[in-house]
Amino acid sequence: MAADRHARALAFRALHDRDTEPLRLLNAWDAGSAKVLAAAGAPALGTTSAGVAFALGLPDGERLGRAAMLAAVRAIAGAVAIPVSADLEAGYADDPAGVAETVRLALEAGAVGFNLEDGRVDGTLTPVEEQVERVRAAVAAVRESGVPAFVNARTDAVWLRAGDETETVARLRAYVDAGADGVFVPGATDRDLLGRLVRATSAPLNVLAGPALPSVSELAALGVARVSVGSGPARAALSAAHAAAAELLGAGTYGAATGGALSYADVNRIMGESRD
Repeated sequence: MAADRHARALAFRALHDRDTEPLRLLNAWDAGSAKVLAAAGAPALGTTSAGVAFALGLPDGERLGRAAMLAAVRAIAGAVAIPVSADLEAGYADDPAGVAETVRLALEAGAVGFNLEDGRVDGTLTPVEEQVERVRAAVAAVRESGVPAFVNARTDAVWLRAGDETETVARLRAYVDAGADGVFVPGATDRDLLGRLVRATSAPLNVLAGPALPSVSELAALGVARVSVGSGPARAALSAAHAAAAELLGAGTYGAATGGALSYADVNRIMGESRD
């Protein structure tokens, strides 16, 4: 198991090579969604904290708790043979030591990458000096484990509109100096801004998919290393369920529940496939 996890960690790192096109990272919320996304050809998966929370009937924003998050990571990583990166939100801890423990537990659950964000539930950002210590603690936990897991430091300066470009760049550079392997700026979609962010740091840049985001080929030309879909697939699945319910309870027809859906046989086959 240790050798397998080490190999998957190296494979995940290699997917961030900026000389190739960006890593298209799909995000799973449970074992079943992980199997479906892997069957579609995903080279790696991320977890989505929002998607996991929604599946448990909870809102996003660290309402999930560390134990529930770890259970989801373990289920997802155990369901597929490809690398899995865990969304650790803000670390489920009040101090750097607690963040390090979260990382150690997520490694044990099978993750070979981690996202750690500086946004707070109240819409503010963790002071950069504090977040640097949290990133350092995460990096130290990874190094102590012997697994070359990928630490992706996320700033929510753009996402929360809590900081300008100067603040965003300063945070990215501070997190890379603290040992982060990559940086993540959700909410950044403007081509010129993305180009400046790529040039501002030596670390691979991760962005979040959305209607305003340039295409993967355009992101490749800008030097972006990774694009994540976040909770998009989870929300799409919930939207499909909502549409099926609205149609049945309204018109009394079944198109939304049956039209375009994977067949029972196909889903059953995917779920029965071995992770090996």
